[in-house]
Amino acid sequence: MPAPSAERDRRWTALGFIALAQLMVALDATVVSIALPSVQRALHFSDAQRQWVITAYTLPFAGLLLLGGRIADSIGRKRAFLIGLTGFALASAAGGAAPDLATLALARAAQGAFAALLSPTALSLLAVTFTEPRERAKAFAIYGGIAGSGGAVGLVLGGALTFAGNWRWCLYVNVAIALVAIAGARRTLADMPGSGPLRADVPGVLLVTLGMVSAIYGCTRAVALGWGSATVLALLGAAVVLLALFVVQEARSATPLLPLHIVADRTRGGAALCAALAIVGMFGLFLLLTYYFQVVLHYSPLRAGLAFLPMTAASLFGSTALATRLLPHVQPRAIMAPGLLVAACGMALLTRIDADSRYLTDILPAEIAVGFGIGCTMITVFSVGTQRVAPREAGVASASINAAQQFGGSMGTALLNTIAASASAGYAATRAAEPRLAALVHGYATAAGWAAGILTVAAALAALLVTGRASSARQT
Repeated sequence: MPAPSAERDRRWTALGFIALAQLMVALDATVVSIALPSVQRALHFSDAQRQWVITAYTLPFAGLLLLGGRIADSIGRKRAFLIGLTGFALASAAGGAAPDLATLALARAAQGAFAALLSPTALSLLAVTFTEPRERAKAFAIYGGIAGSGGAVGLVLGGALTFAGNWRWCLYVNVAIALVAIAGARRTLADMPGSGPLRADVPGVLLVTLGMVSAIYGCTRAVALGWGSATVLALLGAAVVLLALFVVQEARSATPLLPLHIVADRTRGGAALCAALAIVGMFGLFLLLTYYFQVVLHYSPLRAGLAFLPMTAASLFGSTALATRLLPHVQPRAIMAPGLLVAACGMALLTRIDADSRYLTDILPAEIAVGFGIGCTMITVFSVGTQRVAPREAGVASASINAAQQFGGSMGTALLNTIAASASAGYAATRAAEPRLAALVHGYATAAGWAAGILTVAAALAALLVTGRASSARQT
């Protein structure tokens, strides 16, 4: 039976504040990246240390997401949402005032921990608030567009804030966003009681957190040490062992952190895997073009951020104008697989760039293709990844999708950065007479080719694994 008008209006208003919180989390992954040179000059740390400004955020975010989803289910989603917003705002304020790298890294780690609570809570709020297929498709279109383009918005905002003020405002801006979201959420979100006392699967928490941290840190260290390093191989081997033990633990635990039936479902598991691989491609584009714009084309941080706007627009168009209309009528894989192929074609276009490439003819078409393809894909991932899940498990189901994204983004950044650096070094060694920029661009183009291959594999997996029906054909 249709909801009364006042109730419907309240739900859509609540969606605005949920989306605002998700925007804050999504953009924080990149808003500091474009200001990193300014941060380094201000706090006087080395090139080897600068990675910690980014990884101090992503490590706890990825490692604690599943626990965050469980906490949201236990204490109630509105309460968890408000706690996450408050903690994220306080950590952002501490980071903005940081006098040195150590303080900044600790603040970023706290941001990541509270984001691990906030992000799955926001997604699970959508999953239990919008259950009618057409409304659900529209709500997830908005959410998916934000998640798919938040990183690009962060690059634009980071460039603008660094240009107009200084890097500290890249963190202070979160305080203002969080305060608006808190005020709105308190008025519009319905009170949702939790499932009761949290029965923490402590061994599971430790195994999955240490496994993800080991994998991400291993990939991060590969940038400096190489993939053949004994340290990197030991870290990646430890990650495989720890995550395998996590699966064994969850199968045996009476109160598992991640009930295996959530990801064992072919469609939900396939959606999580495709989300991880899609974000590899998205983060690859951010990584390659951020350096290409500022190092090769000599763009300012603000101009580099603005250059990403077409990709943001394409992502929003793909999610709201196309995918949202198709979701109630076609199988999810009929959206995901073509979307990922379009994104792969966009990355393939970047394999042709050189030091003299032009933005309008060589970069813009690639941005539009990647943004459009990822926008179509992510809305579908968010929708199918949380469908046919009991309300008491909506938080952990949401967390599994978010964990896949963060894990894929962190590993993809390290992987593609290592590929680009290795290709540049090999090119420079064999062509010593050519300019340094030629070697750098060759590395970027090589990494773009790998990203295109990864997105193509993701498209094939979406076609094979995501077998669910159209939203309107499912029982709500």
